[in-house]
Amino acid sequence: MKGFITDPLEIERESMRIIHGYLQQEWTEQELKVVERCIHTSGDPTLESVIRIHPQGIEAGLKALQQGAPVITDVEMVRAGIAKKQLAQLGGVAECFLSDPRVADQAAEWGITRSMAALRLNKERLKGAIVAIGNAPTALLEVLELAQDPETRPALVVGIPVGFVGARESKDLLWDEHQELPSITILGNRGGSPLAATCVNALIYLAVNREI
Repeated sequence: MKGFITDPLEIERESMRIIHGYLQQEWTEQELKVVERCIHTSGDPTLESVIRIHPQGIEAGLKALQQGAPVITDVEMVRAGIAKKQLAQLGGVAECFLSDPRVADQAAEWGITRSMAALRLNKERLKGAIVAIGNAPTALLEVLELAQDPETRPALVVGIPVGFVGARESKDLLWDEHQELPSITILGNRGGSPLAATCVNALIYLAVNREI
């Protein structure tokens, strides 16, 4: 089509060029890979102002991935968005436990959400993992609770739940009160499964390139 760029690589290069023109903050080269992909996924340059990356967040994520750590997600939509082929090159897998047959009954018994129950029932898988939360604020709260135990402490939390009930508050809690825990988040109501997957994928691509 006349006037449209149709080459995929050229589209990506031009997209990143435009995005870089909007950036107003100083980022390290590795942080920039996360930031630019988040803006590209959302189509929203103003997202930069609310992206938060822990000083050890990138390095903790890369180290975990290169050691074959799994990526644990709160919902299947986040898991579906993970670059599983590249993750497998590093020896990792993407997992979501919502389909665990125990989840519904235990959630009802404990009086919590299914996303919380799914993580609690499989908490041993969290140790040293990358946990990506893109949908449920309650799942992020559960991860923060479990992270207090070294035996269920993730290497990195990508906490980007979206919404108007608990999303902002859960991310504020992650960023303001758990600075000992390496994390990546987007403050406020914005977030979602695509952005959570995008952050993890940026780290996966960085980790794969490190291997070359």
